[in-house]
Amino acid sequence: MPRPKQIPNIYQLKISLKEAKPPIWRRVLVNADIPLSDLHWVIQLSMGWTNSHMHQFNHHGRLFGEPMNDIYCDDLKTENEADTQLSQLLTTEKDRLGYEYDFGDSWSHAISLEKILPPNPEQPLPYCIKGKGACPPEDCGGIWGYMNWVEALNDPEHEDHEDAVEYYGDEISDPDHFDLKVTNKALKTLKTHQILSSNMPSMMA
Repeated sequence: MPRPKQIPNIYQLKISLKEAKPPIWRRVLVNADIPLSDLHWVIQLSMGWTNSHMHQFNHHGRLFGEPMNDIYCDDLKTENEADTQLSQLLTTEKDRLGYEYDFGDSWSHAISLEKILPPNPEQPLPYCIKGKGACPPEDCGGIWGYMNWVEALNDPEHEDHEDAVEYYGDEISDPDHFDLKVTNKALKTLKTHQILSSNMPSMMA
């Protein structure tokens, strides 16, 4: 008689956008055995990104990303993110994983394993339990560019104030805004235990 499939533990992760002041972060619950390719989508949707650029994970110098058939990625020795589960990299609380989105603007994220929780079939996964700060707009110059635009928007005397209003007035109307219900509605579109990169609509240029 086949053994019943073991239900994985739940990982409580904190996903933080590095160098953001004030802080921008999300606290999410995921299955411990989620593939990194699925975790990529959890990060994108919980943070508020649009998957318009390339990304990679970094674990103590090991790089993981989408398989690419070009010399550049071969030289980087990037491993296929779909072949690695999160629990293979993060095994104890406080373990960390890096995630970079958009190699031009270089949005660097720190992913920290805060808690290892027992399996709970009643808990919807993935699920965001808390967050802080609005997601920056795409292509705004990275974290330093974003903070400069926020400063310009809030200061009518700033030399870039008019440009900031024109380009980012609608997108950065409230840098502190975070909507938990909207975030979990987005996460509800994901199905765990599947490789989602080929199923989710890609918005890459």
